[in-house]
Amino acid sequence: MASEKLNKFQMKLTKIMGKIAGNKLLLSLRDTFIMAAAPLMIAGFAIMISSVFLDPTGIIFGNSGLHLGSLISGSEKAFLVSDFAEGLRTLQGYFNLFINGTMAINALLVVAGFAFFGSRRFFPKNKEPIVVTFYALAAFFITLPWTVTTLDTKGNEVTINGIVNSNFIGQQGIFTGLIVSGITIYVFNKLIQKNVTFKMPDTVPPAVAKSFESLVPGVVTLAIFVIVAGVLNGVFDTSLPEALLWLLQKPALAVAATPLFAVVAIVSTPILQWFGIHGTSVWGPIFGLTWNINDNENIMGTAQHLYSTLFMNFTVVSSGALTLAPIIAIIIFSKRADNKKIAKLAIAPGIFNVSEPVTYGLPIVLNPILFIPYLLSWVIPFFLGQLLTEIGLIPIITNNVPWTVPPILSGLLYSGSIMGALYQAFVIVIVVILYMPFVRVANNLANKLD
Repeated sequence: MASEKLNKFQMKLTKIMGKIAGNKLLLSLRDTFIMAAAPLMIAGFAIMISSVFLDPTGIIFGNSGLHLGSLISGSEKAFLVSDFAEGLRTLQGYFNLFINGTMAINALLVVAGFAFFGSRRFFPKNKEPIVVTFYALAAFFITLPWTVTTLDTKGNEVTINGIVNSNFIGQQGIFTGLIVSGITIYVFNKLIQKNVTFKMPDTVPPAVAKSFESLVPGVVTLAIFVIVAGVLNGVFDTSLPEALLWLLQKPALAVAATPLFAVVAIVSTPILQWFGIHGTSVWGPIFGLTWNINDNENIMGTAQHLYSTLFMNFTVVSSGALTLAPIIAIIIFSKRADNKKIAKLAIAPGIFNVSEPVTYGLPIVLNPILFIPYLLSWVIPFFLGQLLTEIGLIPIITNNVPWTVPPILSGLLYSGSIMGALYQAFVIVIVVILYMPFVRVANNLANKLD
């Protein structure tokens, strides 16, 4: 009986999700994030190696982990000033270069990909979608803030002009990049459709003619963003990415003063992440003013806050709900060889809670079928952890543990109790079961589209 109900549920879900998955916009966005997946998977492995194996204060060498640094040099303080630790930091710098060339420019990858795939799907008569990509990138750079505020050698704050703020070519700029790219797709291709172009003689080589034909649509498109950037800078002393980020942060800050803070934070973070917007870009500053303070007071023993950043890490980020659980579900329940290969590649970083290979590799981002289990993989572990803490089975989280500590072990270290480890093991099982019907639906839908 239960099997029949599950099959009916899967059939209904397949039908609904099939309609959603066929949407041109979602298909364009999906193709964009799949295109960007490979560089982000490289970044995921680099983060794992840098944060886990090379960090002198991390879980291998630090006193919050295996204490190998203290064992090598006699004390953590002596180890941190040793040549060995300096060598590790040098290697970290090299591995961070992988991140600089991948995750740090993620917004640029998204702008380029969405302009290309969006043009192909919405304007198939445009035989040169790469030209739209060039103009989308140009428009994106027009909207970026070209000033950087930093500290000089005396500690004074100085503003340097003429340097693009690199924060917005990475995760924080994705939302802006999608908007800019979408407007560019529409305006540029519409002008091409209406023949608002320079017409070159037939004797001109096709490549040259195409280049000149794009001039008028290109000028109009870029002029729109010049006006937007000029108004925002001249009137409001800001840029488009900064303004959009502020618009997202302002309601979050307002909610922070209400009892609904935890609910909104834990529900909105995976929703933002599903759209490709890094949740920490929005919530990081708010957590800094709220849950991070709770962390410090809990660690010092001056308070007993249930909600804290460490509690979120214990229940969600480091619990395996976002990494090992979907990986195990794919390996067990998926019949697709391509998904199984991606899942196996994601195991190593997934053990250390690096989620990019899963999030962007399957992908979970903008995947309508996996949206529900991904959302619930945040909500259920967090509020289950809250319930168990309130009834006294799990103590208030007071231990500062690196987020890269593997699940179950991290549960033991965060809580100082075997119950913390058992809780994380239970979370992994629950989330694996949660993913099961959705993985099967994804298989059925993929097989129909093949």
